[in-house]
Amino acid sequence: MPEQPWVMTQTWNDLLFAHWPVDVETLRRKVPSPFEIDCFEGQAWIAIVPFHMTNVGVRAVPALPWVSAFPELNVRTYVRVGNRPGVYFFSLDAASTFAVRTARTLLNLPYFIATMKVDVQGEEVSYESSRTESPSGVFTATYRPVAPVFEPTAGTLEYFLTERYCLYNIDRLGRPYRLEIHHPPWSLQRAEATIVRNSMATANGFDLPSGAPLLHFAKRQDMVGWAPMKLL
Repeated sequence: MPEQPWVMTQTWNDLLFAHWPVDVETLRRKVPSPFEIDCFEGQAWIAIVPFHMTNVGVRAVPALPWVSAFPELNVRTYVRVGNRPGVYFFSLDAASTFAVRTARTLLNLPYFIATMKVDVQGEEVSYESSRTESPSGVFTATYRPVAPVFEPTAGTLEYFLTERYCLYNIDRLGRPYRLEIHHPPWSLQRAEATIVRNSMATANGFDLPSGAPLLHFAKRQDMVGWAPMKLL
């Protein structure tokens, strides 16, 4: 972890990792050149990740009910700079106008405002998201865990896809940066999902493969994050 104090906290709840294998060159055209596409055994991946957040806040600032909890939906892939693997986001949809505008302003992240609904009944999660900005994107699904909890083992595909402790992006001046995060190891469960509507990849200029995605569920993950660090 960085020597400096962390500056923000979040808790991710009822999260689904839906992963599809994709062509490296397809991603290369969409990912900024400072970031190397990270592959597992030569295969690149794209993920659509629905969840809802609580405990969203800044260090030493009390939680505010209208900004500290909201659903979020990410479209992401995996990159690295040198020996540091991380995540690159193509889009992040959220049901909080404040969060969207703050992340756009401070981090230049591709956040979009969406109308979202999450309903948790036992182990089953019903998730609906409809972006209210252009380009439009819709995701509607029901998902649940179907196997015991496990921690991914280093060297496995599950570890490659989830155990990442930074994100990469480009700031408003075109400079690459890294934002460090930290959390306990992931507690995953294999999952099943019925995806009724999904245009999130299309909204980002991708066509998903026709095969079923690789699915994992996580009930909860607590994280802290640091201020971004310029790389150049």
